[in-house]
Amino acid sequence: MREVVLACSYLLEAVQARLGDGRELGVRLRYAVEAEPLGTAGGVKNAATLAAGRLVVLNGDVLTDVDLTRMLGFHEARGARASLYLTAVEDPTAYGLVETDTDGRIRRFVEKPAREQITTNTVNAGIYLLERELLDLIPAGQVVSMERDFFPTLLERRVPCYGFAARAYWRDIGSPEQYRRAQVDLLKGAVDTPLSPPGTRRGDVWVGAGVSIAPGASVTGPAVLGAGVRLEPEARVGPLSVLGDNVRVGRGGRVEGAILWDNVSVGEAAVLSECVVGFGAVIGKGARVGAGAVVAENEVVP
Repeated sequence: MREVVLACSYLLEAVQARLGDGRELGVRLRYAVEAEPLGTAGGVKNAATLAAGRLVVLNGDVLTDVDLTRMLGFHEARGARASLYLTAVEDPTAYGLVETDTDGRIRRFVEKPAREQITTNTVNAGIYLLERELLDLIPAGQVVSMERDFFPTLLERRVPCYGFAARAYWRDIGSPEQYRRAQVDLLKGAVDTPLSPPGTRRGDVWVGAGVSIAPGASVTGPAVLGAGVRLEPEARVGPLSVLGDNVRVGRGGRVEGAILWDNVSVGEAAVLSECVVGFGAVIGKGARVGAGAVVAENEVVP
């Protein structure tokens, strides 16, 4: 894939500042801006004005290594007009449950089912192959949902819709804790990706330029140390931790299973465990930041 359109509304400028025109990622990246949020289907309709032909639609808060080439082969072999990637989950109540026939043709959607409505554990995983003409069914400039409006309409019209169920890594990273777990999975090698963390690999630790590790400090991998990270004496980092650029961990500080963004300062003897810490936050001397905690950008923890 070389052409990518990103449907954006909230914090557009921050996204553009980070991703630019996509050149560094090897793609041509363009932005379809929604003045007002249009819903999951309305957003696709709006974004598709910048694209041509068959569409691959991916939810932006999903990390997956699903094989899209296999999915395309499945789509074409069945004469599908719409194909959805389905994944199995332990608890389908937070997702859109999808029932299929033995050949994969979709029979029914149940969005965020109640316990008594659960008939299968396969859910809509937020990756779709759509033939272009189907977008004519989405009214322009209106709030329309893929899950509640568009896909049920396809079934009513007997449009061939199929569910592609395959074993692949898949995680919804739409919450801070799931985002943290995704980072851990990447460190563990659980996601099939050609990308690697930035920096030079030393065993199972990736070390950026200008990192300073004082005598008596230690790093246990897998872990990532961004450029300019400074570990003071007796500081301990890892395992399963990611430190962004210019992070400082004070004497005796401890970081384990935590994700620290750039310019974070961790005070002497502070302990961070299984948490997410935003840009420029300051963690005070002896502070404890525990599992599931999120420290906001530039926040100070005494």
